[in-house]
This record gives sequence, C-alpha cells and structure tokens, in this order.
Amino acid sequence: MGLIQEYRAHTDERAQSGIPPLPLTADQARELIELLQQDPVEDQDYLLTLFREHISPGVDDAAFEKAAFLDRVVKGDTACAVISAVDAVNILGTMLGGYNVKPLVDALSHDDGNVASAAAEMLKKTLLVYESFDVVAELAKSNRYAKEVMESWANAEWFEAKPSIPEKMTLTVFKVPGETNTDDLSPASEAFTRSDIPLHALSMLGSKMEDPIGTIAELKKKGNPVVFVGDVVGTGSSRKSGINSVQWHIGEDIPAVPNKRTGGVVIGGIIAPIFFNTAEDSGALPIQADVTAMETGDVVELYPYEGKIEKDGAVIAEFKLEPNTLGDEVRAGGRIPLIIGRTLTRQAREALGMGEEDIFKQPEQPADTGKGYTLAQKIIGKACGLTGVRPGMYVEPETLTVGSQDTTGAMTRDEIKELAALSFGADLVMQSFCHTAAYPKPADVKLHKTLPYFIMSRGGVALRPGDGVVHTWLNRMVLPDTLGTGADSHTRFPIGISFPGGSGLVAFAGVTGSMPLNVPESVLVRFKGELQEGITLRDLVNAIPYVAIKQGLLTVEKKGKKNIFAGRILEIEGLPQLNVEQAFELSDASAERSAAACTVRLDKGPVIEYINSNVKLLEQMVESGYGDPETLRRRVGKMKEWLANPSLMEPDGDAEYAAVIEIDLNEIKEPIVACPNDPDDVITLSEALADGSRPQKIDEVFVGSCMTNIGHFRALGEVLKGKGQVATRLWVVPPTKMDMKKLVEEGYYSLYGAAGARTEVPGCSLCMGNQARVADNAVVFSTSTRNFDNRLGAGALVYLGSAELAAVCALLGRLPKPEEYFEAVNSNLSGNESQVYKYLNFHEVTDEQLEILVD
Repeated sequence: MGLIQEYRAHTDERAQSGIPPLPLTADQARELIELLQQDPVEDQDYLLTLFREHISPGVDDAAFEKAAFLDRVVKGDTACAVISAVDAVNILGTMLGGYNVKPLVDALSHDDGNVASAAAEMLKKTLLVYESFDVVAELAKSNRYAKEVMESWANAEWFEAKPSIPEKMTLTVFKVPGETNTDDLSPASEAFTRSDIPLHALSMLGSKMEDPIGTIAELKKKGNPVVFVGDVVGTGSSRKSGINSVQWHIGEDIPAVPNKRTGGVVIGGIIAPIFFNTAEDSGALPIQADVTAMETGDVVELYPYEGKIEKDGAVIAEFKLEPNTLGDEVRAGGRIPLIIGRTLTRQAREALGMGEEDIFKQPEQPADTGKGYTLAQKIIGKACGLTGVRPGMYVEPETLTVGSQDTTGAMTRDEIKELAALSFGADLVMQSFCHTAAYPKPADVKLHKTLPYFIMSRGGVALRPGDGVVHTWLNRMVLPDTLGTGADSHTRFPIGISFPGGSGLVAFAGVTGSMPLNVPESVLVRFKGELQEGITLRDLVNAIPYVAIKQGLLTVEKKGKKNIFAGRILEIEGLPQLNVEQAFELSDASAERSAAACTVRLDKGPVIEYINSNVKLLEQMVESGYGDPETLRRRVGKMKEWLANPSLMEPDGDAEYAAVIEIDLNEIKEPIVACPNDPDDVITLSEALADGSRPQKIDEVFVGSCMTNIGHFRALGEVLKGKGQVATRLWVVPPTKMDMKKLVEEGYYSLYGAAGARTEVPGCSLCMGNQARVADNAVVFSTSTRNFDNRLGAGALVYLGSAELAAVCALLGRLPKPEEYFEAVNSNLSGNESQVYKYLNFHEVTDEQLEILVD
C-alpha cells in the first residue's frame, strides 16, 4: 500500500474519533516528495495539501526533508510540475523558522526578481531567524530585497499585519463549576498521548463531568466561539497539555502547523498563575473575573478593553486586562512569539540606526518604593543584572537551570523544534525519565530511546530511566542564588529560586537562556520557637496552610476562594540549619499553595555541604558516561567558583511583603494532615479523628514522591522494624537510585520486605498516578505532593502527611490516635535521629562507593 492509501486509511481511522491524522514522518515526507516529482502528479490537490499542511514546521525531521526539497526547486536543481520556484518560496515561508531560513535568505539573491521578492515577503513574516539575522543585515547593504526585510522587521510589520483583539466578542459559555485542576484537563493516566494534542484532548474533563466534548460541540452550534469558564481554573501542575486541550476545543487552527491550535478565551474567578502564564504563551486570552452569573449555554458579550462582561444587556462582571501587554501577546500569537518578535524588531532598528520603537505596548513598571528587597527580589534582580526588583515589574531574567520531565518531554521537544533551535542557550538543561520508568508503555520506551539524543545533541543533560525524580536530581545541579524553571510545578529550588512553567516556556528558557516574568509580590512565612518531639517537617509544611486558614488568609471552599499565596512568592525563614534536602520539602510544597515560586533562607553551612556533595556527584556522572559532559563540567566549574568564595543573599530588614505569617513551633504539638481530597484542607490528627465525615480506616499507604528523601525511608523502616506484616497495602518508592542502593546496603529493604511492602523503581509512581494506581475507591495515606480527585486512583480518598505517620497508618490500618503515633515514633526514633535523618553526602564516600551509587 502506498502513501496515499495508507494516509487516507489513517485519516479515516482517526476521523472515527473526531480528530485529524498525525503529521507526516520524515519517511512519509520523502515518499510524498517523490510523488510530487512525477509527471503527471496523481491526486495533485490532495498531495499538495499534505505537503503544505501536514508536515510539522521548525526543525522537525520531516521539515528538513520539506525545506531541502523546496530549496532544490527554488535553485532549479529539481523539477516539479506542480510547485514553481515562487510557490516553493511561499511554502517555505509557512515553516516558521529553522530549516527554511537559509533557503529563503539565499533566494533574496535569486536571478528571478519574482522569486527574490517572494522570499522577502516570506522573511518579513519569519521571526525565528537566529544567526541568519546577521547574514540578512550584511546582505541588506547591497541587496534591495534584504533591505526591505530589515526595514519590515524594524517596523514590526509582522505584528502590525495581525488583527488586534476585537472591541467586543460574543461568546457562548462552557462552565466547569468549582475547581478545575490540570489533572482534569490533562489526565495523568493519558500522559503518554500528550504530544498528540487532538488525541489527548479527547480525555479532557472526562472524569469530572458527563460528555464535556459533546457539550462543547453542541454549544458551537450557536454560532459563537466558546469561552471556557470556571470558578477556579488550572490549579496543580504546570503541564501545557492542559491549555493545549482547552485550545483544541475552543481555539483556532494555525495554518501550516498541523494538530495545534491557538487563541480562545478562558475566564476564571481565579486562574492559577502557572496556567495563566501558559495560556499567555499559547496565544489564549485569560481573564480573571467574577463568574457567578455565568452558566453553560449563556451567551455573553465580552468587552476586553472596557473590562466588562454583559449578559442580556446587563453587566455581570468587570475586570482589568492584565498584564497590560496581554493584548499584544494575543495579537502576536502568544507571549513567546511577542518576545521573539520584539527582539527581532529591536535588533533590526539598531542595525539600521533607527530610534526606539513605539509600536508595542510597554510593560507597566511600578514606582520604586525606596524600601529594601526580599530574598526573592534580590535573586531575581541578580539574574537581571540589578540589585533587586519590585513586585509588578516585567523582566526577562537569565534562566541558568532548566528541567524537563518525561510526560512533558515530548511536548517540550516539539516546542523546541517549533522554535527552530539546534542548541540550548541556557547554561544547563536537564531531562529526566522519572514518570514513566516503572511501567513504561510502548510510547514511553520509544521516548526513552529517542529523547536523550535530542537533548544531548543540543548540549543538554539526559538522565536515564530508573535514575529517579527530576527535582531531586535537578536540585543537585543548581547554583545558589540563581534562577531557573522546569516543566513541572514542583520545580522549586531549595537554594535559589525557580518559576516553573509549561513545556512552551521551558523550551523557550532552554533555547534562549531567559524567561519572561512579571515579578509577583512575596508572602513571608517565619517560623519561630523549638520543634517539638515527634513533629516532622511535613507537619510544618501543612502548618503553613493551617495557620493561614486560622488567620482568614486561606479558605478551603472554592467558590469565592481566598488564597494569600496564589500567584505570589512564598518566602520561608526561621529554619536556617535545615539540610538542603529538608529545605526542599518546604519549597516543594509551595506548588500546592499555588505560589509562583519559593525561597528558603538557609545558613551557609548546609549549602556549602550540599554543593561539595554535588560537585562529586556531577563529576561521577561524567565518569559514568552521562551527557552532555561539557555541560556537566561547566556546571562543576561554576560550583567550585562559588565554593571558593561562598556567599548567600539575605533579605533587607525593611523589605515589604504582601503578608507576614508567623508560625510558632512550640504550638505545633501533633501531626497535621491534608484531608481527602484537597491539599488546602489541613487539620490536626485529633481534628481528623473527631470529624465523623473523615474516613478513619486506611486501605493503602504510599511512601514516595519528590517530597521524600532518604531520611524518610529510614524512619519508615525503623517504625516498621519487628512489627511483622502491615495491615494495609504499602508502597515504597525512593526518589533516586542512590537512595535505593544506600537503603539496600543499610538493610532497610529487608525491613520493607518483612512488612509486605511493594517496592518500585525510583521515580514518581503513585504520586502522579499515570502508571501504577491504588485500588478504586481506596482510602490512602500518602507522602505525595497532592491529592486531587482520581489522581492516585479512581475514586480514591487520599490523606497527605509525613512518612512517620504513614508508617503508623500502615501498621494499624487506620488513622492512629495522637498518643499511638507518638508512642510508635518516639520509641523507635528518639535518640537515633542523627543516624536516621542523615543525607547522602557524595564527597564523604570513597570513589568506589560513589561509582556504585551512580552507575
């Protein structure tokens, strides 16, 4: 069967699910090109449509074949009866950037003025030119077509030619009441389909409501665009697949970019900051406004510039279009295209000796208060070459460290291809395989084989399946007081600061070495007093929302929800002697607070110890064949530079915060847990036992996730020791292979075995719930990050708390009374803390031991 028959059959098969066919592969593109060179060309219109619309742009392998063929047609090296030289140039102009740019630049000097003129027109619309800019700038000195291109770029004709947001938009409402998290929009169980946007979008909201896709289809019959509306929208993960799914159902096709859409309006009472930013990056229009008067099927009039929403002629909500650049972002096709285009326009104006442009709306910058800076404001400032930054400032800080994980890695790869990038500009980009290593599907196995080369060929660092959790590894590659990002909401550096984002932002940061940032306000959480016996760091994590609720700064109710942390930076101090591994337990949980980022103020001693350990780890990675070795060596060099003169930034005494929350450790006298199924719904163990609506019996216990470190697993083993089989199903999953090997060496795995535990390959496991799952409707006690509905298992009711409390729950098969908890924990751990809560210092082991741990 030939390409035409195969692809038509594939198209028909996908059409049964209401989705378009997959883009052509490189092999299919080559076969298509052969068919286009026949004379006569059979099924000419069909083949040209495939060629124009069904090959991914940028630096996709199929795009290489497409661009190379068109280049030969333009130069006259290949004859094609159905594609002229001018046609070829026009098709090249739809490919965004990358492999098409050099052929277009070469065509500016074509002997045929029609071809050269067409090439100029196409380059005027092309933003991803990178180093070819200098070629065009030099050529412009002698070539009138190149000069036209430079002048067009300088005048931002690429932007001016696009339509602005209309003054009035008539929309049909599709509303999802309550909280919609990114698990609802992009289920973890379907993570392996995320890079196939139309297929993955079929699962959107499937576990939350009846026939959401059919409902949207019916709403479209009213003839208006559909607007996605929710009380609380996009909490949880940073996954861009969430906005991809929304846009697939309410957005617009992108010419010559198969299976991806842009645009669409999202209105939320609250929109989680990461989701808001991802919507910005994707060309959507996100608006925060009161949605109480909107219901599915309503037809509303949206006035973006006036900041009001009407229904039946009456104003039902008012809002402010923020940031003030949002209109330009939507017009440009997204925040990232706007940044790239603005940069290109600036470069062109500088090259032509023109003054500053007044085309784009400039970000509103706050007045300087003259006050001091918080720790976060100083770290961001350093990344911008400034002493500090103020809340509300728009900046593009240097993004030194970038992390990507496997369930978003395929999307990040696609975004990098669309950015036409063959190398990384960020100092260190790292790819992990922690979400799919334990139970890989065929698609995962393929990813494990292909993605490492893609990352390393661009200068990135690729981990291996089974190495462990992305965050635990990435934290060991971070430099103090620097800024980074990652395509996972739990990319939260315990030293420095990270602003996690979707795969598009991560690709942009990896490629350019910078990221857009509207600086949030900060909330200070200050601990004081002495940690009480039997109280764990996880209890302090849960104490943050617990105290915020008591102070009226946070509510559990979603309608009209208050959350002082949402969209702000959570800055934590008062625990300066924590190990960095412990500090991550605090910064990690800022994701569950919907905070934009987190800092933890530590003394130099723990950080020096951590960096010394990490130098040895990274050096051993090079010895063990990890790539890219030059990137690892460069980071080791910078770590050693810091160690030669270690210093840490400190907040100023007169720094300003949106709120200051003090937590007295002396008042935390028993464990605090997050109740099913909301990480904000925190109460003490006694309160949980006294509430008859809270389940008491525990069916399954999970000890694992990025919220854990080796100390938690030793504590688990010590509590289980000599107690026989536990009363629940018990899952034990260390975060890294180094932790696992050390625990095996120390005999803890024998204790887990005696308790009847199920152990897994180091990684994310149940925490994401994309592979292994708890039993349907089980009651679970978990050390994982979040407990949204259906995340760990269908209908599961999930408590979140410490590994120590998890151990007691596993033994008893129920929530223990406080006295039972303290008896079990204190009798096994008291006086032994220094050995139990001891962390992996790689600089303190022999070279042979280190090689065994890392290999």
